[in-house]
Amino acid sequence: MGISEGYANLSLLEEIMIKICTIVGARPQFVKAAALSNELKNYPNMIEIIVHTGQHYDKNMSEVFFNQLKIPVPNYHLKSGGKSHGAMTGYQLVEIEKILISEKPDWVIVYGDTNSTLAAAIAASKLKIPIIHIEAGLRSFNMKMPEEINRIITDRLSKILFCPSVLAVRNLKSEGFEKYDIQIEMVGDIMFDAFRFFSSSLQEIMSKGKPFVICTLHREENIDDEKRLKKIFRGLNSIAKNISIRIP
Repeated sequence: MGISEGYANLSLLEEIMIKICTIVGARPQFVKAAALSNELKNYPNMIEIIVHTGQHYDKNMSEVFFNQLKIPVPNYHLKSGGKSHGAMTGYQLVEIEKILISEKPDWVIVYGDTNSTLAAAIAASKLKIPIIHIEAGLRSFNMKMPEEINRIITDRLSKILFCPSVLAVRNLKSEGFEKYDIQIEMVGDIMFDAFRFFSSSLQEIMSKGKPFVICTLHREENIDDEKRLKKIFRGLNSIAKNISIRIP
């Protein structure tokens, strides 16, 4: 199910002027925001304010995405990168609160499970601004992961939960979310929407060279475990016999 099918049938898109504050801070969120922001342009009643927390902040981890994906230039840039989890989340919370008080949005949209997501959800909920959580219901069932903590709390604070899969909906139901005053919607994977939106650009890039695989290994569960990391590279070496692998 694509964006226009899964999102446009909700009360969020009624024919009244609606101000939305989209809050992003990390690479995957830039891609997802690009897909949804381009869809929102089809609704003249939508005003979108974009806040970039700066969680990913250098040119190759941030600016290049806004330029190449044609995401509108953020209205606010908080430059919160390079801090510990607590310091980053606390700083984002304070600064996002200031913006929400000033802008007075009708809704706040957050994506995924980053510190930016959690900070935005806490700030908005304290100000009684309803939250839309895209990619809700995902679980690793590993509470040692900061992302798991972020996504669980954000789900609980949100008003509308857009789930990417039936499994995500099932996770929420098993945790009792149906008992809360929350709207749960299975809308499909927004990354697939992004892929479809940028498919022509991808085809142009791929036509200029040989096929390749992109691999990222930044999760601490991978890079801080020597046995796991060796196993991963044995797998990559095997794959590389047939196709080139690029590790950014």
